Amino acid sequence: MRPPDKLWLVLVPLLWAAVLASAVGVVFVRHEARGLFVQLERLSAERDQLNIEWGQLQLEQSAWSNHGFVERVANDKLRMTLPQPSEVQIVTP
Repeated sequence: MRPPDKLWLVLVPLLWAAVLASAVGVVFVRHEARGLFVQLERLSAERDQLNIEWGQLQLEQSAWSNHGFVERVANDKLRMTLPQPSEVQIVTP
């Protein structure tokens, strides 16, 4: 049992349009996926760079908080020295 010819004249172009729309949709989705993958890779590289910088900043912070380092900077750059015992005054309230 074959459908009438008028039905075929409507059905076949509709099916072709559906197939073409589906193909265009697949191409669009693949393009979006590639763009998102490129963005993911860029953000991953940026994350890695920020992690490296964070580690360097933590090392720098620990160096600055080291008592010996602070004393050396005070002596060398600020020319600060420990006062003599005779120069020390104790103030009481």
